[in-house]
Amino acid sequence: MAQRFSSTRRGARLARRLAQAQLDIWGIPYGCELSDDVGLVVGELAANAVLHGRLPGRDFELRLEYGGGCVRVMVSDTRGDTGPPDAPAPVDPWSAEDGRGLLVVAAVARDWGVAARGPGKTVWAEVGSTP
Repeated sequence: MAQRFSSTRRGARLARRLAQAQLDIWGIPYGCELSDDVGLVVGELAANAVLHGRLPGRDFELRLEYGGGCVRVMVSDTRGDTGPPDAPAPVDPWSAEDGRGLLVVAAVARDWGVAARGPGKTVWAEVGSTP
């Protein structure tokens, strides 16, 4: 499944909802752990694409693949000059107002990373059991 969204907060919200609807079509019901985890990962990666990867007039893309109990989430944006760090930096949970997105992704996903693409980059995460 692949879909483009406007690089807005509304686009990020729609991406999360569409991802969970697609999982339901694939037989992964709303409210189960895998659906909730994928929704969380899509929400964080889409928000990062909107906040950090946005170029005026350019959309971001969500792609999902499912097999063997594992969902691969891929969020692409057109900004290639910046990307996520190799490892998310720890934040002070009592004073930080943001900066937790990749920590959440790293905690929920079994693996995640970033791949260059022309133009831009794709941040991906694998959620669920080992295929």
